[in-house]
Amino acid sequence: MRKVIEENERMKRKYVFYLEEADGLDEKSTDKVLVAILKFEQSTGFKPFKRFHIEQAAKFKTYLSQAKNRRGQPLSHSTVEATLTLVRKFFHWLAGQEGYKKVLTYADSRYFNNNRKSARIAHTANDKEAPSPEAAFHAFQAMPSATEFEKRDQALFAFFMLTGARVGAVASLRLKHIDLFQGKVFQDPREVNTKAAKAIDTVFMPVDPAYLECFTAWIDYLRKEKFFGDNDALFPKAQMGLAETGGFQKIGLSRDPFATTTPLNKIIRNAFAMVQLPQYTPHAFRTTLIKMANDLCDTVEEFKAWGMNIGHENMAVTMGSYLPIPKQRKEELIKRLKSG
Repeated sequence: MRKVIEENERMKRKYVFYLEEADGLDEKSTDKVLVAILKFEQSTGFKPFKRFHIEQAAKFKTYLSQAKNRRGQPLSHSTVEATLTLVRKFFHWLAGQEGYKKVLTYADSRYFNNNRKSARIAHTANDKEAPSPEAAFHAFQAMPSATEFEKRDQALFAFFMLTGARVGAVASLRLKHIDLFQGKVFQDPREVNTKAAKAIDTVFMPVDPAYLECFTAWIDYLRKEKFFGDNDALFPKAQMGLAETGGFQKIGLSRDPFATTTPLNKIIRNAFAMVQLPQYTPHAFRTTLIKMANDLCDTVEEFKAWGMNIGHENMAVTMGSYLPIPKQRKEELIKRLKSG
């Protein structure tokens, strides 16, 4: 059972206030910080922060190495590295607070550093799993489209391929953010849940025309048959109503967006599962599109524009996070250069 140390809770609240007001972090980011600190408290049996000693940092590393995730598997190197980093930063801040200067030093926070081997593994780029354009199109074509819910789901799949937008942003989009005439979507951070509140102006990607046909038909359906307006959801949730049998059931489309991204993730996962493919998430489309860019773009400028179109401010993010080169491929490229 969780033990509450009021002084610990007070300092955590103070730290969150500092992160939000001084560093500009949002609630989603500070929640991750609090989860990391809670793990540290659990490892000490909820001892007061004022009783910290460096052995607790060492034991915390052991605690993380033995911990399991929700699937019952050991924590990944990247998760351990991220957790240690968040806790280290907290104790570095704590060392400068009144009442802690005599019991903590800034140097104490360094004992939360990960060992070099694990840190290197944590920062090693992985070849991210994503469907090939052909696999994605196969799943898309197999999706049913008879009911309005099925039309919505297929249009959602098409939209992810057209834009590479993040699922959180897509869940909050309204019809007014879509410009079919110009062939683009404006992710306005004042109304759309974009990452780091960035404004993203995305032109529809040069993918198979069937995606745009499907998405355009969906917009026409909402506008002309459902009489949706600019402020209505692009991908609305179901409207629930009372059935003749007395229970609740779907009676049509609501005008409101989904409250969470879980249903959208499920729609995409199911689409791939229906054709016996791995259950890729919406985020995988971003990797698919970046890999397409690697094949289609002839110049650095074109590749940079492609990355900017899905919200990347610089090519380092596009290349490093979405297009790592596997060891075998690296060797092939170097050998080809030698032979040439």
